[in-house]
Amino acid sequence: MTKPHSTTSPPSLETVIEDNNTLRLKIKGSLNAYTTAKVWENSLLALKTTKPSQLILDGSEIDYCDTTGIAFFTNLQIRQEQSGGTYKVEGLSDEINKLYKLFDPEELKQTGESDSTHTESKIETAGRLGVEAWEELQINIIFTGRVTVALFKAMLRPDKIRWRDVFITSEKFGANALFIIALVNFLVGLVIAFQSAVPMKQYGAQIFVADLLVIAYFKELGPLMTAFVVNGRSGSAFAAELGTMKVNEELDALDTMGLDPVPFLVVPKVIASVIMLPILTVFGNLFGLLGGLVVMFSLGFTFNTYLNQLTIAATYGMLLSGLFKTLFFAVIIAGVGCLAGMRAAKGPSAVGDAATKAVVVGIVLMILVDGIFGVVYYILGV
Repeated sequence: MTKPHSTTSPPSLETVIEDNNTLRLKIKGSLNAYTTAKVWENSLLALKTTKPSQLILDGSEIDYCDTTGIAFFTNLQIRQEQSGGTYKVEGLSDEINKLYKLFDPEELKQTGESDSTHTESKIETAGRLGVEAWEELQINIIFTGRVTVALFKAMLRPDKIRWRDVFITSEKFGANALFIIALVNFLVGLVIAFQSAVPMKQYGAQIFVADLLVIAYFKELGPLMTAFVVNGRSGSAFAAELGTMKVNEELDALDTMGLDPVPFLVVPKVIASVIMLPILTVFGNLFGLLGGLVVMFSLGFTFNTYLNQLTIAATYGMLLSGLFKTLFFAVIIAGVGCLAGMRAAKGPSAVGDAATKAVVVGIVLMILVDGIFGVVYYILGV
């Protein structure tokens, strides 16, 4: 396409009334944010005046069109179909037609009509939300089953795993995230130690800040803070990567070639996540305790005193119970991120929406799973 402000001509509109109450709109020139308004206004006037049973938009002489022009096309289609007529587009170039197909008029129609003609009652709202939640649950259950089966098959045939993708994802997921994991956990450990030292000073029990910190970090804060940071960083990246492939129809191409996207794209990411998140959590625990060490130094305690108190309070059971949870967090991060990307809609904001959904849903599910583990560990006395 040519640039709209250089060699393209301003748009012109020609209206032709054909047999069988058909209105043909012939558009010439360039459609962009600066030139579309006049043609849009005249087209709506012609549509309102003639009220055709069929509207044909002839774009054979359009030399440039951006998303403003596409919005003009879809608006005409929505108005014509709402009046009970039919709509047809002819003559668009391959490049403009490809852009036009990225937008679904049905979705725009539903958005425009929402709450304008009907106000939902509370019962209808509850029913709709219930149905949507049930459909979402079904989709997640089906996807979880597909991933589980694919992982089981991959474990039986390790030579079929795309290990190169596993290593690349492990580097991005793990090594590249080490700095931000260390920084966040160091600062959180420092803040927790400082805030707990203030009330403990009233009872002369500041030495027990070390006990509080190691218990909190090994069992809860270390796994959760690390998982949250990784989810915001890598979970959104998984969603953006697969969302871009969905928008570019690369996932459809894999299906056409007979390749299941789950073992081909999702399984390497899940494997890399399961391997790297426990390792990152160990580093997160370490830097969280180093943050507490800074506070203990400021309170006048020595390194050996702090280390001895950590050794007394910490157990292998605490550490392993926290690391065990990270295996489930890793599956959630990779699974939710990949599912959000594979379910991305088409359009300019689709990838961003998929990344946002992956982060939000991932955090909610991890908190839910962490709560379940808290109850189970309490019952077991862990």
